[in-house]
Amino acid sequence: MHSVNYWGVGVAMTLLEYSLLALSSLFVIVDPIAAVPAFLAMTARSTPEERVRMARLACAVAAGVLLTFALAGRWIFRMLGITLPAFQIAGGFLLFLVALDMLHARRSKVQETAEETAAGEAKDDIAITPLAVPMLAGPGAISTALILQGQATDFSQGVALCASIVAVCAASYVILRLSARGAAWLSPLAMTITVRLMGLLLAAVAVQFMINAAQTLGILTGSGG
Repeated sequence: MHSVNYWGVGVAMTLLEYSLLALSSLFVIVDPIAAVPAFLAMTARSTPEERVRMARLACAVAAGVLLTFALAGRWIFRMLGITLPAFQIAGGFLLFLVALDMLHARRSKVQETAEETAAGEAKDDIAITPLAVPMLAGPGAISTALILQGQATDFSQGVALCASIVAVCAASYVILRLSARGAAWLSPLAMTITVRLMGLLLAAVAVQFMINAAQTLGILTGSGG
């Protein structure tokens, strides 16, 4: 069925389709696998137990930040007078920049800068910053949560978005917890291939966000399927 959401944007996604979109796009933009090297570098003087504690706190904080924006997205858009198509275009462009860096197997400066990583290395506890924000819940992840919230057409999809955020942050904790023991299981080649594949997926998601906005504004016609 073709339905219309809060912003008058026509969509035709089932709950399963929306859930898969939310889960995959959030996991790709949070990108916990690519955060592992920086996490280990910033906690070089910490014990495995301290690393696990910081990973747990960071993922909980990241989940809280993303859930806050997902739940308050409509109010934020109303307050600022922003339409969903405008945010889709801006967010899609931001995500595409991140995707380009991922395709080159490097961590994007949108997610964290070299200065933030260096500052983290000098800190005793990097859980809240820079690990939770902006490494996990950075501008790209927040933008994705807001766009997905804007595309939710009913309560069940809103619940699916919140569940996806919790699932992604839980998966991030598992990955960081495993790496806290030394990441001997993590092959650099496998990491590079995975990051590049995720970058390709993120690029497609970013372009789709912009296509959706263009169709809503009447710049493009057709449903794409």
